[in-house]
Amino acid sequence: MSEGDTLKHLPLENLHAEAGARFGAFAGWRMPLTYPAGVMKEHLHTREKAGLFDISHMQLFAVEGGDAAAFLSRACPMDAAALGEGKSKYTLLLNERAGIIDDLIVTRLTPERFMVVANAGNAAKDEAHLRAVAKDFSVRVEPLQRVFLALQGPAAEAVLIGAGLDLSDLTFMTAAEPRGNWFATRSGYTGEDGFEIALPPEEAPAFVEKILADERAQWIGLAARDSLRLEAGLCLHGQDIDETADPASAALLWAIPKGLRENGSFVGADALRRILADGAREKRVGLKPEGRQPVRAGAPLINDAGVAVGRVTSGGFGPSAGHPVAMGYVEKSLAEIGTRLFAEVRGNRVPIDIHPLPFTPHRYRKG
Repeated sequence: MSEGDTLKHLPLENLHAEAGARFGAFAGWRMPLTYPAGVMKEHLHTREKAGLFDISHMQLFAVEGGDAAAFLSRACPMDAAALGEGKSKYTLLLNERAGIIDDLIVTRLTPERFMVVANAGNAAKDEAHLRAVAKDFSVRVEPLQRVFLALQGPAAEAVLIGAGLDLSDLTFMTAAEPRGNWFATRSGYTGEDGFEIALPPEEAPAFVEKILADERAQWIGLAARDSLRLEAGLCLHGQDIDETADPASAALLWAIPKGLRENGSFVGADALRRILADGAREKRVGLKPEGRQPVRAGAPLINDAGVAVGRVTSGGFGPSAGHPVAMGYVEKSLAEIGTRLFAEVRGNRVPIDIHPLPFTPHRYRKG
């Protein structure tokens, strides 16, 4: 059996084919990588107008029950009880060694109902982990079958209003249930203002048609999604973070309240406290290669003496930044902005500097 026979298919695959998508495998799914406009134009269109992404490969879990908040506070390093209704929180799913199983968005819908959005490649592992933790709580964890769309860019709100969905009351990291079995949050993974909307598969084609009737909106593929999130300094699980990385080395401690770092009882809490006491040995940083040659994931980072001091985890050209962009890990002592290192690319040394993240400013609607 070929890989193509084992891939999962998006519910709207025929719409992508009609739009001229070029498909490829990602996280076990057959995904649209680019459309006829090409990755550069798709990227810039999202920054300038509104890009529509099919992210139905990602998994939504409904978490319900009297212990829902207590369960999530055990499963993740967050205070779910303190999360207001209609509020979303970026958080992590850690193993007992404080390794990052996945990064998640958790939204509180009602006092006893939450929505969890997980990454595609980790959906089965996440579900098994959540169910194992849930055994000690009065809670239900239910994977949902939804079409999941992201509309990103400065025109996103206006395009949605034109399509009959007014989410203008939402601000960044807030959410609503605008219709029966619909879920919407003002968030996304491009650094732009935008929305993520989950809806029943049977209602999705008509909704997509309304969105794309607006000339400001167009389909955007996975390739541009990757360059957009990299410019925004956002991690891709499986590349920039995984179970070998902890929140300290991944520069994600901001997602864990200080009080929980010190006294929390979430899975992995003791291991994280040991890491913080000892000090992380490496740190995730932004990287700017000299010149126009992109440096790709997997390239070793070396110092003047040719000694390996880190690695690139994501890299490519940043169309909005106007130069190559990358992220990776370096020894913590080298993580200062401006430090000059070298990436080894096909036997050549490419000068590369530690650079602030993000490479392009975030433009979230915060108020």
